[in-house]
Amino acid sequence: MQSIQTLIDNVEKVIIGKRPVIELAAISLLCRGHVLLEDVPGTGKTMLARALARSVAVDMKRLQCTPDLLPSDITGVPIYNQKTGDFEFRPGPVFTHLLLADEVNRATPRAQSALLECMEEFRVSVDGNTYDLPPLFMVLATQNPIDMAGTHVLPEAQLDRFFVRLSVGYPTLAEEVKILGAQALSHPIEHLQPVTTETEIVAAREKVKQIHIHPDVAEYIARITAATRQHPDLRLGASPRGTLALARGVRGLAFLQGREYATPDMVKYMASPVLEHRLIVRPQAAALGKTAHQILKDVLDQVPPPV
Repeated sequence: MQSIQTLIDNVEKVIIGKRPVIELAAISLLCRGHVLLEDVPGTGKTMLARALARSVAVDMKRLQCTPDLLPSDITGVPIYNQKTGDFEFRPGPVFTHLLLADEVNRATPRAQSALLECMEEFRVSVDGNTYDLPPLFMVLATQNPIDMAGTHVLPEAQLDRFFVRLSVGYPTLAEEVKILGAQALSHPIEHLQPVTTETEIVAAREKVKQIHIHPDVAEYIARITAATRQHPDLRLGASPRGTLALARGVRGLAFLQGREYATPDMVKYMASPVLEHRLIVRPQAAALGKTAHQILKDVLDQVPPPV
């Protein structure tokens, strides 16, 4: 656990005043989940991904998503070798430990679909062959929800594959003054050093799996996701993948807090980042100003926690 806390402290040198967001990103790393960073430009989405990658001594590749991006630009492509007379597979940027997919919603649905298999099954199928990705493979995708010109909304199948959706948000006045001082001479990201390794992260993942979830807490998780499927204001509730993700997130939070068991309060805390992006609000409810955040809050208020 100490190595994870050190990682969080290290990232906070770059992303000032956003420790809860950094902790959720670290929990995603512990739970082998992918992160969707959704916020307005200039709030530090890409920098958070870069800082997290630099804090772990592993490879990172950046994929700048554009409308002309092809699936083969992501997964790789077989290339003919004139010397051997055979086709050789040239891996794409997805073959890395941490993949930063910047402005993912600017890629076409065809290109976005290249991430579906690798995000769920941690492997890539190209030209009839299947290639496994590294154990620490993780996608950190960013998107801007304001400037929608020339973008393609992520389909539900891909949104469901993201473990959490996070928003960095604007800093407070004091935090922004501190940011000005930290970047007076150079950017802190340039001096950031790795503080943990792949081996330590994999070992921590095994400890996370050992966190105990009482059957009553497990039923509480299932009742929450079941309630979203029955809510009249939702066209689509949380999937079973969302139920499993919430359970994994609760275990990750318990590990981060140094506990050996999960509590209902942890379920409530993780419900918003894990489930909100999986909910689709009915147009009639959206016209009345209702959001997935408000509806999920109502669900949590209505479903009684175990005593």
